[in-house]
Amino acid sequence: MTELKSSPKNYNHLVHRTGWLRAAVLGANDGIVSTASLIVGVTAASPDRNSIIIAGVAGLIAGAMSMAAGEYVSVSSQSDTEQVDLESERQALEENPEYELEELAQIYRERGVEAELSRQVATQLMEHDALAAHARDEIGISHTIITQPLQAALTSAGTFSVGAILPLVAVMITPVTHIISVVCITSLISLALLGAISAYIGGAGMIRAATRVTVWGALAMALTAGVGSLFGTVV
Repeated sequence: MTELKSSPKNYNHLVHRTGWLRAAVLGANDGIVSTASLIVGVTAASPDRNSIIIAGVAGLIAGAMSMAAGEYVSVSSQSDTEQVDLESERQALEENPEYELEELAQIYRERGVEAELSRQVATQLMEHDALAAHARDEIGISHTIITQPLQAALTSAGTFSVGAILPLVAVMITPVTHIISVVCITSLISLALLGAISAYIGGAGMIRAATRVTVWGALAMALTAGVGSLFGTVV
């Protein structure tokens, strides 16, 4: 068997990070934006430090639980669908293996593999692990992107809490008259850093990602502050 020679450049594929990275970025971003927006809105309506802190803590707890439940339910639904597809494919392989072999070979032919070679490849892959071959090439499920509900739930809840703590700390150390400006500045800086870090981990453009989350965060806080000032009530 021919061994692969070492590459002059070490290529690290990052697709295996997409599951937890998506949940982490979503959680942290939502924690910063929703808590900061809530604090800004409450402060604009009624600048009382105790009320602001209570609202922020309540928002943190409710948001973290909501993120965990939402991620768990949504990812579990996806996982259930994947399991149904895998079970259907397992049954098809047991009942009609020859048809499944030809189906897999046809997939490779459509990708540009010669007819004879495509059948040889399909035969060898099915002898090795038929279900894995069909799951990957027919259904589109692989071990790198398979759903993990609990991981997504815990990641989202944890990163939401971390994100939400940042504006809360700003409230506790800032005079009431400056809470809105300090929370906004702190949150926007945190969002920019979050976007840049997540882009770096995922191998994407840092400036574009930082700009994207910062703009949406600023819009959310501006709208909430406007509602709080307009109605003078806790929103």
